Amino acid sequence: MAALVLLHTSPVHVPVFEALRDRDHPGVVLRHVVVPELLDRARADGPDAVAPALRGLLADAGDVPVLVTCSTIGAVAESLAPERGAPVLRVDRPMAAEAVRLGERIVVLAALESTLAPTRELLAEEGAGRRVSPLMQVVAGAWERFEAGDTAGYLRLVAEAADAVTDADVIVLAQASMADAADLVRTSVPVLSSPAAGLAAALRGAPARSSLVRSGADGTLRSFRSPMADPVG
Repeated sequence: MAALVLLHTSPVHVPVFEALRDRDHPGVVLRHVVVPELLDRARADGPDAVAPALRGLLADAGDVPVLVTCSTIGAVAESLAPERGAPVLRVDRPMAAEAVRLGERIVVLAALESTLAPTRELLAEEGAGRRVSPLMQVVAGAWERFEAGDTAGYLRLVAEAADAVTDADVIVLAQASMADAADLVRTSVPVLSSPAAGLAAALRGAPARSSLVRSGADGTLRSFRSPMADPVG
């Protein structure tokens, strides 16, 4: 069985987290579940609209901890953890905790409008009792590059947007797909991304075991539709 299930809304995240596992957590078995229609539905009807599908997917994961790598639906997934009875972590929560620790002036860069509200609410949660004042910004044209498969162009636009920030204590890259842009920036402002910190936090509740046996869901890419997920119109 897997030590951790990762729920993605894009297949591009699979090699990112596999590489992080190999670098930082060798021997851990990850199982990837990729359901792009979750993001499509959340963008069309709001994040709460995916709750029934998420409930089914979390049930399918059994009692294995789940890391949700999509910032748009992360809060909804976390809210289902109590009824599931097993851990559900949104990948951006550790990043948000670090951001509020670094300062009050936080600039959030996102490629999707739907990511802004969940990220703002998350920063408010993590910054409770502090004067956190996030400035939310959508990077113009970035998502179009991402959808077209132009990863280099996507990351370049994100890095340029980060380098244009001048008055901030920290810059937050709201989506996991933005992480590699942190290697391209020239700004002296700290730039935070979510994958490494999120994976480490999730695995603290799912320690590596060399005896783990890979079964049918053996950490390779899986893409399927939950029987509870309606098609997106």
